[in-house]
Amino acid sequence: MAGSVVEAFAQSYAQARSLFLGAAAGAGLGVQSHPHPQRGRDGEPLAMDVVRLGSGDADAVLIISSACHGVEGFCGSGVQVALLRDRAFLAAAQRSGVAVLFVHALNPHGFSWWRRTTHENVDLNRNFHDFGQPLPINAAYDDIAHWLVPEHWPAQAAAADAMASYLASHGEKGYQRAVSSGQYAHPRGLFYGGREPTWSNRTLRAVLREHGARCSRLGWIDLHTGLGPSGFGERINASRDDAAALARARRWWGERVTSIYDGSSSSPPLRGLMWLAAYEECPSAEYTGIALEYGTLPMLAVFDALRADQWLENHPDTGPEQRQAIKQQVLDAFYTDTDAWKQAIVAQAREAVLQALGGLARA
Repeated sequence: MAGSVVEAFAQSYAQARSLFLGAAAGAGLGVQSHPHPQRGRDGEPLAMDVVRLGSGDADAVLIISSACHGVEGFCGSGVQVALLRDRAFLAAAQRSGVAVLFVHALNPHGFSWWRRTTHENVDLNRNFHDFGQPLPINAAYDDIAHWLVPEHWPAQAAAADAMASYLASHGEKGYQRAVSSGQYAHPRGLFYGGREPTWSNRTLRAVLREHGARCSRLGWIDLHTGLGPSGFGERINASRDDAAALARARRWWGERVTSIYDGSSSSPPLRGLMWLAAYEECPSAEYTGIALEYGTLPMLAVFDALRADQWLENHPDTGPEQRQAIKQQVLDAFYTDTDAWKQAIVAQAREAVLQALGGLARA
């Protein structure tokens, strides 16, 4: 079993997609593909691929999604492939009566190009707003934007000193909150939420309307990496600031479910969250969800990888040696390519998915 789990993980987006499509075919399931308007790093076609296990009119639906943040799809895709190859899991899902919707590569462009952002340079999980209304202001990010993604990389002394000073006065948590909560004023910066819905935003909403608008109970497990201890999957409540939804999540997944709203999560409060679309596109459903966030490297190392990658995006003429080094830094920040890490990832995901099936079936 361990060998098959490890073999579910890929070394490129194209390979991950091939494994996913093959696993779906092996399970006797069809694939609905939503082609992306651009090509991948190696010229390959990109798509958001959707596989549904279970009845089209099921009263309860569980979404398992990957690659909201592009390069994090190496982890999420591996989980999805492992589950589709898992005959015991497939049988349990069918017995539950819950339809399971696998959404592979929410952000295929970022997955292929080893970036966290979409082709619009937007953080998809900060992009879900009513763009007819004023956008949030992140004054803390504004104050540090000039050295956060500096003109030179590696950062020269002035930027490095500014970062050290900021960390000394605000701490890692203050730095994390300023940088990652989302910003809408610096399109060439980090955690940019955009000025309009991205392709991934619009496509996901269409998928939700098609597959979730008629159900009365909707669960969602969105697979992420980059925060927390290596290999540990934090279960972060993925809903509005709603006591009833948090209580349901803790009944399904245990009291260890954390929340961005009460400070118990490794993530600070965020703006423009993707799962808010569940309320908007599936208004008849009682919604319960988590982000399953797997740790990789320490937070400062992850953020430095993102800083380097954004600098690289802003300097397309960078030489191949530095480009490859930065890209490897990004991959290492969001994907731990060891057998032990992969096995731990799948085991925790499988447990969480089975718990969600139980919660949805009992509701």
